[in-house]
Amino acid sequence: MSADLARHPVRIEGMDRRRFVTAAVAAPFALAAAPRALSRSLGGVALALVTADLEAGVVAVELSTGRIHRRIETPPNPSSIETVGQRGALVAHVPGGQLTLVDERLRAHEIAGRLAEPRYAAVSPGRRYAYVTDSGWGEVAVVDLLERAVVRRVAVGGSPRHLSLAPSGRRLWAVLGNVSPEIAVLAIDRPARPRVLARVRPPFAAHDVGFEPGGDRVWVTGGASRRLAVYAEPSRRLLRTLSSDAPPQHVTFLGGRAYVASGDDAVLRLHSVRDGRVTHSTAVPLGSYNVQEGWGVVLSPSLTQGTLTVLSRSGSLRFRRRVARSSHDACFVLIP
Repeated sequence: MSADLARHPVRIEGMDRRRFVTAAVAAPFALAAAPRALSRSLGGVALALVTADLEAGVVAVELSTGRIHRRIETPPNPSSIETVGQRGALVAHVPGGQLTLVDERLRAHEIAGRLAEPRYAAVSPGRRYAYVTDSGWGEVAVVDLLERAVVRRVAVGGSPRHLSLAPSGRRLWAVLGNVSPEIAVLAIDRPARPRVLARVRPPFAAHDVGFEPGGDRVWVTGGASRRLAVYAEPSRRLLRTLSSDAPPQHVTFLGGRAYVASGDDAVLRLHSVRDGRVTHSTAVPLGSYNVQEGWGVVLSPSLTQGTLTVLSRSGSLRFRRRVARSSHDACFVLIP
């Protein structure tokens, strides 16, 4: 292993690393209980962690009340955040090339191994590894979450950003730019050693990509065009293209629906995954580009307004709270 990948242990006091990575799998994500009921059933507090991009921190918001639970200090410029085993989160800091791990006590810890421009992460089903796109070096980095270190880098080309991992953990699709003509498909036969398997060229420049919960279909958003595409996996066959009223940015899934955020027209659209038709539209603040689901609700932070919008699975508003000057991304965690 090269010197820049050498592991420099960062101790998390009073905490078992293995328990952090594998904890809280007693209740499946498919559970549609309200956050308050889920918190009671698991003996913890259900939170949304929201990046405060301009304030060097992450804001923890209680999903049952909308109250700000705590503000967590991090290195500057936290941008994306991804849940790790329900008990923590991985944060990417683009300008500084850093990754930090937020533990179940809401403390931030450094991941060893510098990247150029870490963008987004996907976590393996076993919660041992995370795959992080590095748009500066055109790579997907493999992070060992147990050791808290970058342990491998895989060249994929372009400037990779958004990615999605199949529920099985065997395939990963990574879009090679903010608006890219190409998507890299990685095979993950061995979780620590992904390899480029194929490339997909959608009928428009792609922005985001997302696996449906069943894992046999992948949605691709246009970003700069008013179109979406749905592919079969593992054949990578184009099944259909869909039109949109505004360029779609990000996509997530819950209860037989795809939730597609555009951000520029302040509308979140719900599509049926069966036939792609729009079944509902909900007004959200301008700049609500990202969208994430979990525990029967959907999160949409606003990059320009600094708000967190929480929606039910039907698309109705649960609450909206301004948490920072700018909020790029959000995820779910459960703390003791």
